Amino acid sequence: MTAASELRQIGIFLFPGVEELDAVGPWEVLAHWTRFFPEDGYTVATFSPDGGRVECAKGLVIEAEYSFADAPEWEVLLHPGGDGTRTMLEDEARLDWVREQRESVPLMTSVCTGALVYAAAGLLRGRPATTYRPSLGRLAELDPSIEVRPDDRFVDDGDVITSAGVSAGIDMALYLVSRLSSPERAAEVREGIQYAPRPPV
Repeated sequence: MTAASELRQIGIFLFPGVEELDAVGPWEVLAHWTRFFPEDGYTVATFSPDGGRVECAKGLVIEAEYSFADAPEWEVLLHPGGDGTRTMLEDEARLDWVREQRESVPLMTSVCTGALVYAAAGLLRGRPATTYRPSLGRLAELDPSIEVRPDDRFVDDGDVITSAGVSAGIDMALYLVSRLSSPERAAEVREGIQYAPRPPV
């Protein structure tokens, strides 16, 4: 059993206007994994600029565990998308923060339009990436050097992983479990959360 102080930290970034499933879908996957398989050595938490209550895009309120000031060092950072990312694309202070994370966080991941923030910050220059389908054109506009992958559910480019929109974050999180632990562990987590998509329509 890994001591709590030795656990590697996965941080899910919350902000006003974050799309609910972008954050909560990966949370369900990663929290199930870290809670039921602590021997793998990871834990997951949420954080926001100021900590505390965050109102999401459709009105769900989530309380972030950490703020920027007291957050631990992240091994993995997950940046969701949502309406709240729109203002970030021209917010130099926020983009500088993203660049600072790139310097210290080994693995940066995004869901949906979180990839647009990464693109605006220069993190995706010359890389393959994907995002929410209606935002693929915007991704290319922000940085024409990006190899946009319109048909990929998620794209792993080593130290940066981007995923398509909303529910795609669940698939990306399961892939993260596979990458950070093993495919067998990811299958156990998928079974544990009963994730077997068979859309009724």
